[in-house]
Amino acid sequence: MALLAEHGQLLIILACVFGVFMAWGVGANDVANAMGTSVGSRALTVKQAILIAMVFEFAGAYLAGGAVTDTIRKGIIDPSVLANSPELLVFGMMSALLAAGTWLMLASIMGWPVSTTHSIVGAIVGFAAVGISVDSVNWGKVGNIVASWVVSPLLAGALSYMLFRSVQKLILTQDDPFMRAKKIIPFYMFAVGFLIAMVTMLKGVKYVFRDMGISLSFGQCALIAIVVGLLVMALGTLLLRRVKRDETAEKNNRFASVERVFAVLMIFTACAMAFAHGSNDVANAVGPLAAVVSVINSGAVEAKAVMPRWILLLGGIGIILGLATYGFKVMGTVGKKITELTPSRGFAAELGAAATVVLASGTGLPISTTHTLVGAVLGVGLARGIAALNLRVVGTIFMSWLVTLPAGAGLAILFFYIIRAIFS
Repeated sequence: MALLAEHGQLLIILACVFGVFMAWGVGANDVANAMGTSVGSRALTVKQAILIAMVFEFAGAYLAGGAVTDTIRKGIIDPSVLANSPELLVFGMMSALLAAGTWLMLASIMGWPVSTTHSIVGAIVGFAAVGISVDSVNWGKVGNIVASWVVSPLLAGALSYMLFRSVQKLILTQDDPFMRAKKIIPFYMFAVGFLIAMVTMLKGVKYVFRDMGISLSFGQCALIAIVVGLLVMALGTLLLRRVKRDETAEKNNRFASVERVFAVLMIFTACAMAFAHGSNDVANAVGPLAAVVSVINSGAVEAKAVMPRWILLLGGIGIILGLATYGFKVMGTVGKKITELTPSRGFAAELGAAATVVLASGTGLPISTTHTLVGAVLGVGLARGIAALNLRVVGTIFMSWLVTLPAGAGLAILFFYIIRAIFS
């Protein structure tokens, strides 16, 4: 207790630095994966993808990042075990941020697409199990998180498979796929607008307007989301009117004009994916930071604590800094190497992944966006047959996931003992 009172201000400053460092890693590595389908399908340039991600990643982090942050902050470690030694939680969460940030920096430099969720969860479990005690880890919650890493790519893959099959049936196999696409795609745009608006209403209002006493029922949220979906649909319809048939290109590729229509749709799905990623993965950076601030301000490990909005703001800023400065390094891995993506395939992968991440964010489950997006891209590839997949690249990505857990845990244990030795 005396230690926290004496060094509290310094510890908070260091935790903020480590938190921004971790958020930078999320932006540099994970966001690049999330936007890779847009770039890989050539629907967006790298600069356009980065600009979209900067706006919507920040919005997702700030408006809808609170629920998952609660899980990372106080769901993995049992607060009662640390009741008499709150400083250990402070040291541990700081070490977890520094460890995960270091690993993500190394992975980004090497161009490896790794999971930021793996990194931070592995780091927290590592320092807690070795540095404190095995009993301090809420293994039931960890089990749920690990299960989500399996369930989320399967769910995203299934959703993306069904979405692309619907595209094939409703558009690509029709006599005039171009005109058919112009009629059907606005309904897909409505789904994108409704999905993002719904999670913002259900989760964002809770955290942003909590102090203002604003409370909306589920029905009111759904009504607002429908209106937003219709507005997105109207905007998309206006943009689609500018897309003209390219008869010359159609001579070489029957779907050339159709893909230009889907490229417009991918602007909206890219926004959805960026928002969904920000809402889920900001927790990886600010969850441990929120725990540090809570413990130092209260002097105790609390089961419940208010999430300061400035912490979500800090995480959002760190993410967009990472994306803007180093996101290009791993942008193309998922978008170009797993399977050949066109705008129609990229749309199905992005919307399937975004829907999965938004659902997880709404329930407070920190899933891996990398897992989810890879599962979605695999689902789209399988819709065209197993031969459409580059299984060697898929195997390499799976191996990088396996390495991430022990790397995060090992670094966190090392940093935990160093930080504890410095301040104890």
